[in-house]
Amino acid sequence: MNIETSGRTRLRRTLNKVPEVTVYFWIIKILATTVGETAADFLNDSLGLGLTGTTLIMCGVLVIALYYQFKLRQYVPWVYWLAVVLISVVGTLITDNLVDNFGVALETTTVAFSIALAAAFVIWYAYERTLSIHTIVTTRREAFYWLAVLFTFALGTAAGDLASESLELGYWRSVLMFGGLIAVVFVAWRFFRIDAILAFWLAYILTRPLGASIGDYLAQPTDGDGLGLGTTGTSAVFLAVISSLVVYLTLTKKDQTGVSPAG
Repeated sequence: MNIETSGRTRLRRTLNKVPEVTVYFWIIKILATTVGETAADFLNDSLGLGLTGTTLIMCGVLVIALYYQFKLRQYVPWVYWLAVVLISVVGTLITDNLVDNFGVALETTTVAFSIALAAAFVIWYAYERTLSIHTIVTTRREAFYWLAVLFTFALGTAAGDLASESLELGYWRSVLMFGGLIAVVFVAWRFFRIDAILAFWLAYILTRPLGASIGDYLAQPTDGDGLGLGTTGTSAVFLAVISSLVVYLTLTKKDQTGVSPAG
């Protein structure tokens, strides 16, 4: 492998470290965001360590997963999607900590994470001159990528809770609203030719509150506008589906790309 030097920073060149954007990508992404919501609630209730303790433990597990993800020189489905599921859980727990433990309003967390995500994109573009996920071929680009992903999950949790609770839309109406917004982005990309990178990140951001709303709708009790399936059953079913799809993609390589250009 070639080693790229930029100033004093030595950047390891790799194959593209993220999957091709296919229908499987979006299915697993939405399932992962749903698990992030339900699993965070399940772990918080089951571990008995409190919200902060659970958050610290899951952050540690996430760091381990990202360590192995960064060590790889190409996309490996199970490592990548494990990191996505864990970062979904951690993003949810971070927002829940701010709201429940520190009393930060959902409106404030939504605005704050929006600003943080925008700043991450600005800095990423300033260094790399692209936000394309088709060229995650250096360690620095991958670091920007995962930072942006973390902020999308934290933002999506806040925005989803804001829509379903503070704005009193309820969970299923929030599902319809965020699903409709994703459809608008798709139409704008497919028929009005908006920038593909912009469309991707808009859809990526919106899938988080969509998944969070789906998770809450399935897991929350019936007297709380949910179906009452519980966090345990919902998390288990969705994790089983994610695992099956990841095994399928590992065997078929339908979402793997070749060597990516440096641009």
